[in-house]
Amino acid sequence: MDAMETIRHRRSVRTFDGSDLRGEDAKKIMEYANTVTNPYNIPVKWKLLNAKEDELTTPVIVGTNTFIAGKIGAVPHAEEAFGYSFERVLLYADSINIGTTWIAGTMNRPAFEAAAGLKEGEIMPAVSPLGYPAKKMSLRESAMRKGIKADSRLKPDRLFFDETFETAFDMNGDSWISDLFEMIRWAPSAVNKQPWRIVKCGKEFHFYEKRDKGYIDNTGFDLQKVDIGIAMSHFTLGLNEQGQSAELLLTNPAICTPQDTFYVATYRL
Repeated sequence: MDAMETIRHRRSVRTFDGSDLRGEDAKKIMEYANTVTNPYNIPVKWKLLNAKEDELTTPVIVGTNTFIAGKIGAVPHAEEAFGYSFERVLLYADSINIGTTWIAGTMNRPAFEAAAGLKEGEIMPAVSPLGYPAKKMSLRESAMRKGIKADSRLKPDRLFFDETFETAFDMNGDSWISDLFEMIRWAPSAVNKQPWRIVKCGKEFHFYEKRDKGYIDNTGFDLQKVDIGIAMSHFTLGLNEQGQSAELLLTNPAICTPQDTFYVATYRL
């Protein structure tokens, strides 16, 4: 999978052509999913769901009955681990021309959780449809994309910083790091909020969550930390394409943070 190429051309798909997911494609996706790991070494359990058989409903998806769900233990860093792993699976599906999109709030959650066999002590932050994109989006999908400005992203100077939050990272400087940050900037996130903030300090990249109200559910799991996991997944994919690697650390560098901004993790080259 060419990660940079896939990320640049990927879009969320909510309108499908109505055909069933072919068995060979389902097999490829599940085989790949079972190889995916995350930097926290928290396992994710995968399951394909059938909307007709399991009586699953979501108002934003048209033209497919197949969904993939992931379950993870409700342990520290579960959200980041889930986001990291699930994004790898969806990027792989896109690379073999299978449409996907993250769905967290716009679904009948109790029905999906029951179909996935969710147990006490587990969480299922999101699911995704799997199918073949229709030639034309539905009117609902077009309106939804317009409403969340799906084809735009925050400017880099609001996301990436140098040494402190007071200095924006110079995207015209070190080109490979700028490319790396672009891979993160175009990552998907809930309602396109892009809650990740990254401060580069020498060889360390400190990841923070810019938290919005309403993204922590009544079980206590933080959906925007899932988004941080997605950003971390793009970061390591970008490093791999540059022939680089990094070590994950969980040591807060005690950088002065803006309001509602919280430390999550650090990568050290």
